[in-house]
Amino acid sequence: MRIEVPRESERLGATLFYGVQRVYELDAGMVRAPPQALDQIIAPVAFEAIDAVCCDMAVVVPVRGERIKLLEGVLAGIPHPCLVIVVSNSDREPIDRFTLELNAVVRYRGFTGRRIAVVHQKDPAVGEGLARSGLDSLLGEDGRVKDGKAEGMLVATALAALAGRRFIGFIDADNYFPGAVHEYVREFAAGLLGRRSDYAMVRINWQSKPKIVRDALFFAKLGRATAVTNRFLNALIGYYTGFETEVVRTGNAGEHAMTMDLALKLSTASGYAVETHHFLDLLERYGSILENPSRDVLDKYVEVFQIESRNPHLHDIAKGEAHIGAMVLASLGAIHASPICPPELAAEITAELRRRRLLPAGATPPAPLVYPPLETLSLTKFSEAVADAPFIKPLLA
Repeated sequence: MRIEVPRESERLGATLFYGVQRVYELDAGMVRAPPQALDQIIAPVAFEAIDAVCCDMAVVVPVRGERIKLLEGVLAGIPHPCLVIVVSNSDREPIDRFTLELNAVVRYRGFTGRRIAVVHQKDPAVGEGLARSGLDSLLGEDGRVKDGKAEGMLVATALAALAGRRFIGFIDADNYFPGAVHEYVREFAAGLLGRRSDYAMVRINWQSKPKIVRDALFFAKLGRATAVTNRFLNALIGYYTGFETEVVRTGNAGEHAMTMDLALKLSTASGYAVETHHFLDLLERYGSILENPSRDVLDKYVEVFQIESRNPHLHDIAKGEAHIGAMVLASLGAIHASPICPPELAAEITAELRRRRLLPAGATPPAPLVYPPLETLSLTKFSEAVADAPFIKPLLA
């Protein structure tokens, strides 16, 4: 891959946000050049180097009722060396959709020889493991993991840590283009190769999101929810730096990856606030705005890379306006609830939500439920609880 080196950045405390990097070649060949060649404007990243990162990466695919064909396409796009963890919260009745997904993945795994683990987030073994290991805040009254994509992502992260992976990436299961999925994972690897810290995150900025306008394809640059979230996250950063900025372009990016060192330290918000909360958590913990005892992170700092893809991003568009509204409400609600959100910005968020008719007069934007970091989890006790579960074998093979 041939990729632009980060040129612009915003720094708050130990948190460094890089501006968007462009990809000039998806495959730069067997280029034997150091991936950290930051004295160049455009740096080649060797195929072998990307492959090495993929060998140490778990790619998580959260699923809830997506079409089997879409799931198969996403799996086909993930580079072969990656460990894949499919975490499902699909219905078990009246139709057992999870069994349909499981059968499809097992069949695909037999054709390709891939290492793919499939787990339902409400598996009793998972609930028991979390209860034993001290992370029972994820569990409902029935002792099983609560509904939600964020909850499934946390389950998968714990499994990836159990498998000893150094990197973890997330890909949504409703992507129509396997080629886009393949590109995203390779860009995860390219970004992680350029890091200088053990604490790094890579987020994909889609090149475009196609939609039909007047019977023709229109390649919109940003999603409607993302544009709103970006504006308020940038306003938050600008409030503390004193300079207007547009550095954040991936406020709702579902496609992202990070080092396991960072993944275990981040808290996670429930619902549609999960991606936006990552930015907030970094600023709250490492932005030198609030007190933070994590000396190891403050000494090494955190890097956030944003890479613009070449493939357009086409996902399931049947969710409609209600889905967009829910994303905006959750994302801005998370910013509003943050202890670092200044009163002026909080007032702007409330006005924006009311203007969009997402918040009744007199109501306060909803604050998300936030789960503690997984570094508090005892992997030994978690492993003991899930040792006999069938989804463990592909993780440890």
